[in-house]
Amino acid sequence: MTNPATAVPRTANLREKIIVALDVETADESRIIVNELRGQVGAFKIGLQLFVAAGPVFVREMAAMGEKIFLDLKFHDIPNTVAKASVEAARLGVWMFNVHTFGGAEMMRRTVDEVGNVCEREGINRPLIIGVTVLTSADPNTLSEVGIREDIKKQVVALAELAAESGLDGVVASPREVVAIRTAVPQSTFLTITPGIRANLATEDDQKRVTTFGRAIANGSDYVVIGRPITQAADRVAAVEQIIGAVESI
Repeated sequence: MTNPATAVPRTANLREKIIVALDVETADESRIIVNELRGQVGAFKIGLQLFVAAGPVFVREMAAMGEKIFLDLKFHDIPNTVAKASVEAARLGVWMFNVHTFGGAEMMRRTVDEVGNVCEREGINRPLIIGVTVLTSADPNTLSEVGIREDIKKQVVALAELAAESGLDGVVASPREVVAIRTAVPQSTFLTITPGIRANLATEDDQKRVTTFGRAIANGSDYVVIGRPITQAADRVAAVEQIIGAVESI
């Protein structure tokens, strides 16, 4: 089996830890952002909105340019369907993609095995396979609505442990749960990717469990996903420098 895509060590520079979310409507908008930020950040995230609008052709285009792409489609279906979709994600040349841990151990193990086998057979660098735990838009009321009474942090940790046992390379989780995940899953190679990053803790959007870049890094996040604070800035490069500078000045 080929090795998964190389992850950045926790001591790496802060710039490499930033994944910019291309949560925009068109490929042209995304190209502008990517061209402005190439070399300024570690990777770019393509999620559902852009994938539906621009399709796999755009993903291949970005990967062919040498950009590290996190394909954020959160696969969640029967094991065979998720495994086959994951193989196609690997063939797109992405650096990382994710599945929902709520799909269960069989789904995750099947995905890891099939992606690994195809990548080895076809000479593809295996992407990092990451499990989504509890969305950062969720709060206790959200979980209660779908019948989950567990405390959010306990639920996230349990799903992270399941992901690790199933062979995944890491999880997506709120920055507020990173310390608990590190305690429960101490393997140095198990990654945490944290969305919900804001320039400050004031937020009026759909994210609830948020924090700042500096706090996420201090808690042990390997990568952080940042969207609007960078993509909606008048000067995107300056926004990146400001976010990094705030941490380096501490």
